[in-house]
Amino acid sequence: MTSFTVNDRPVRYRMDPETPLLWALRDASNLTGTKYGCGTGDCGACTVDIDGQAVRACRISIAACEGRFVTTIEALSTDRSHPVQQAWIEANLPQCGYCQPGMIMAAAVLLKKNRAPSDADIDSAITNICRCGTYPRIRAAVRRAAGMISSVEPSPASSSPETPIEPAAPLPAGDTE
Repeated sequence: MTSFTVNDRPVRYRMDPETPLLWALRDASNLTGTKYGCGTGDCGACTVDIDGQAVRACRISIAACEGRFVTTIEALSTDRSHPVQQAWIEANLPQCGYCQPGMIMAAAVLLKKNRAPSDADIDSAITNICRCGTYPRIRAAVRRAAGMISSVEPSPASSSPETPIEPAAPLPAGDTE
């Protein structure tokens, strides 16, 4: 049995440990916001946040998630009030919409780390594929979300001094082939 946390809830999966996280989320947990696009990790439709890293859920096994914290699109907000979701809506960004959950998750992870990303930072962090080609609008929406976050939350420099949180170690490739 494999145990980890999904959307702030402990989960235990009685599945083959090599099952891709994508299928555990969709089939066992009914979290269908994480999309199947290509199954090879290229498109990014299945992007989730694992310990603060944007990870393709089709390419990591549930065994590799043992003890980790996974966040899916469903946990950003139930009412689309997360700044990234708001920016996407305000930019009227989705066309077909299929890639959007993965794009939004990649953007949310980026903005946790960098509240003022450049276009190069955005392009480097969000490598998802959008078949509708809305990349300029995606960059604009990420910048808009960064502005929303900056206007609501204090910057790290002005926060009360605390022990810094070390970033999680890089995740294993989690190849399920």
